[in-house]
Amino acid sequence: MKVGLLDVPGARYTAYWNTFLTELGVDVLTPHWPAAEAYALGLESLPDVPAQVQLVLGQLLELGQVDTVLLPQARALLHDAWSESLAELLPRRISGLPRLLAVPDGGGAMVQAAQAFGQQLTGHAVQVGAALGQVRPLSQAGRETMPPLSAPGRVTLAVIGPDSLLRDSFLSAPLRDKLEALNVHPVYASDLPRAQVAERARRGVDAGTLGQPMPEGERDLLGAQGLLSGKGAVRGLLYVAAARDAAAWASLGRLMTQVHKPALRIEIDPTGGDLPELADFVARITAPSPAAPAEEAQV
Repeated sequence: MKVGLLDVPGARYTAYWNTFLTELGVDVLTPHWPAAEAYALGLESLPDVPAQVQLVLGQLLELGQVDTVLLPQARALLHDAWSESLAELLPRRISGLPRLLAVPDGGGAMVQAAQAFGQQLTGHAVQVGAALGQVRPLSQAGRETMPPLSAPGRVTLAVIGPDSLLRDSFLSAPLRDKLEALNVHPVYASDLPRAQVAERARRGVDAGTLGQPMPEGERDLLGAQGLLSGKGAVRGLLYVAAARDAAAWASLGRLMTQVHKPALRIEIDPTGGDLPELADFVARITAPSPAAPAEEAQV
């Protein structure tokens, strides 16, 4: 049996699934095209969907004929149908895709899903149990520390956005390159310790911020904003969404209204762009002038 495994943007436990399937003796197929090629194929096939979905689609189309493809689940935002139901929505838009199976990305639910899928594949509980024992260390979250909040000669900028954007080297490359060129010190929400982010999000929810219920991805954004906005080293907050990601754009817009430091909201296209409004924003927070009101820009 051939099982495809995608390193979905933002996923943290792809190595767990890859090792588990290999331990079971399953033929695991993963995409090998450069991300730019996969993205271009996905963009051509579904031009109206978020950039991270187009990247996943391009990788799926590259895999070709497999029996099942595992899709680690992204941490969804409010009204984020693509993250919540990617495995169900893609086959409705593109015919001929293999069976897509969404699996948890971490936690006890991931181990339970692995056990159920392994039993389905092999029918041998002892073999599945042995494989789970081998990959148990990969299911544990590593030790996380707070990233440096300052760097010599650079202004600190908090960068708030979904893991699906910030943790993907291809999707976030234009942003990271631009910030490096502008000589600022970015602190990315995706690099913050999840335990501290979760605690700050809990305080925000308890205080009635944005209301309840709140999906995991929304909590991530809220907690990261709470953790960084009060730091004295942080001169401004940059809110970033991937191109065509309406759910992230709306979530970030709601968060922006709560901060009192200079803030900018932008949309990042992985194919690049000059992002002139970002350069203007950095110039403003670097200059010794009063804090400017929040603004937004879309590219």
